[in-house]
Amino acid sequence: MKEKNSISIKKRISDLSRIIREDLIRFLMDMIAIPSFSGEEGDVLDRIKKEMDFLDYDETFFDGMGNLIGRIGTGNRIIALDGHCDTVRVGDLKNWRTDPFKPLRKDGQIFGRGAVDQKGGVASAVYSGKIIREIGLGGEFSLYVVASVLEEDFEGLCWKHLIQEEGIVPELVILTEPSDLNIMIGHRGRLEIKVIICGRSCHGSVPEMGDNAIYRAAPVIKDIQTLNNRMKYSPFLGKGTIAVTNITSSAPSLCAVPDRVTIHIDRRLTAGECLKSAVQEVNNLYSIRNTGAEVFVPEYDVVSHTGLRISCDGYYPMWRMKENDPLIQTAVEIFNSQFGEKPEIGTWRFSTNGVATKGIFDIPTFGLGPGKEQLAHTNDERVKEDDLIRAVEFYSAFVFAYTS
Repeated sequence: MKEKNSISIKKRISDLSRIIREDLIRFLMDMIAIPSFSGEEGDVLDRIKKEMDFLDYDETFFDGMGNLIGRIGTGNRIIALDGHCDTVRVGDLKNWRTDPFKPLRKDGQIFGRGAVDQKGGVASAVYSGKIIREIGLGGEFSLYVVASVLEEDFEGLCWKHLIQEEGIVPELVILTEPSDLNIMIGHRGRLEIKVIICGRSCHGSVPEMGDNAIYRAAPVIKDIQTLNNRMKYSPFLGKGTIAVTNITSSAPSLCAVPDRVTIHIDRRLTAGECLKSAVQEVNNLYSIRNTGAEVFVPEYDVVSHTGLRISCDGYYPMWRMKENDPLIQTAVEIFNSQFGEKPEIGTWRFSTNGVATKGIFDIPTFGLGPGKEQLAHTNDERVKEDDLIRAVEFYSAFVFAYTS
C-alpha cells in the first residue's frame, strides 16, 4: 500500500469538502426528519438512495435484508464505509429541548434524533463517495458505502447477512460511528443472558402458602450486583461489566403471588472473556444454584423492514485491532497528513457492527466518526458541522491513499 496523499490532493480534498458542506448538512437534516427506528428504516433508506443517485454513484441497490449499498468503482477489492441508519426511540418528549424530528441548526451544530448516532456518519460517508468519484479510485478497487439496518438492537446482524447471504466480503471496513474524530480500534463484546426463577403461586391474601418468585429472585439480583465488582480488567478495553437491566414476573392475577421471574442481564466482555466463561460465572453463583434457576442466552426471531425473518442469538463478540497494526498506523499517518495533527487511538464504550466484521469474520476494521459517543441515545443529541466535514476529508483521503 502506498500513500500518495500529496499536497495537491490534500488541498483538493479539503476544497471539495468545503464546497459540499451545505449540501451535506441539508441531507443530514432531511434524514433526521424521517423517523427510522430499528426495523422501520425503509423511508430514510429511500432518501439516502436518492442522494446517492443524485451524486452519481455507479450503482445503488438493496440486499435482501434491506441494507442499502452504494458502489463507486468497478474493482474486485472492496473497501466498505459502514454506518447504520436506524435509531433508538425518543422516550418522553417532555425531556427534549427541541423536537427530535425537526432538526435544528444552531451554533455550528445539528440537533435531533440520529444526529450523532448515527446519521451524521452516514451523511459524511455518502458525501465522501462524491469526492472519491472526483479524485479517483484505483482500478482494482470498489468503494461500498453501506447504510445498514437493525444495528441498534442486533449489531453486526447486517454484516452477517451481507457476507454470508449476499457474498459481499470487503477487505477492509471503516465504521462511521461517533468517535469525536478519534481512531477506534475495538470495543468490549456484548452478551445477553436470561435467568428464569420459578416459585409457586397462591392467593395474595395468604402469601405464606406460596413461594414468591420475586423473593427468590432477590438474592440472585444481589449476587449479580456483587459479581460486577469481580470482573476482569483489560488495560486497553477496560473492565468487563454485568448488570441487571430488566425484570418481569408472571402470576395468575395481581392478587396472586408470582410463580415466575425473568431477569435480563447485560454483560460486557473484555479481553480474555467469552460467551462460555460469562454464562458459567452466572451459573456458579450460590443464589443461582440454591434456587435452581435456568440460565441461558436468548434467541431472537428478527424481522427487517423488508419482511425478511432472521434468527440470531444475543452474543456479540469482543474485537480489537493492534495499535501497531500497519493499517492503523496508515490511518494515523493519513489523518496527520490531512489535518496536521495526530488523532487519538481508543476504543468505544458501546458496541458496533465491528462485532461481525472483525469479531466474527476477522476482516480488518477500524472506526472514525463525527460527534461524541456520549451524546448517543440522549435527549440532547447533536453533532458539530465541522466534525461532519472533517470526517468527509478523512474518509476521502484514506480511501484515495489506500487504493492508489
